Amino acid sequence: MHRRLRLRNRDDFRRVYREGRSFANSQFVVYWRWRPDPGPFRLGVSVSAKLGKAVVRNRMRRMVKEIVRLNADKLRDQLDLILIVRRPALGMSYWDMEKSVLHVLRKAGLTKDAPPRPTSGKKG
Repeated sequence: MHRRLRLRNRDDFRRVYREGRSFANSQFVVYWRWRPDPGPFRLGVSVSAKLGKAVVRNRMRRMVKEIVRLNADKLRDQLDLILIVRRPALGMSYWDMEKSVLHVLRKAGLTKDAPPRPTSGKKG
């Protein structure tokens, strides 16, 4: 994933958590925030230390980033998003993980083929 497409600092993550919305399935949680400035989406991936040692967490992070990189053309622009990996994703194959990531992004209205979810109202 190219550097300009990543959320890199703590303030970016905090802003998405504080101002954004969320959606989840059993394997992933996605937080997102629409940015006022034009440009491509930016991605951050979070894997808790509770899920395993660094080798396991980094492998999951790399797989999620690769899934998003290969499907970048399907995502909307002007978007900051964070994908959080949940424990059930640990045992998944790459293809099942890809299907699950795309499912949660589509249900959240973040793909170009899905209608966007309303920005007002209750989170979730």
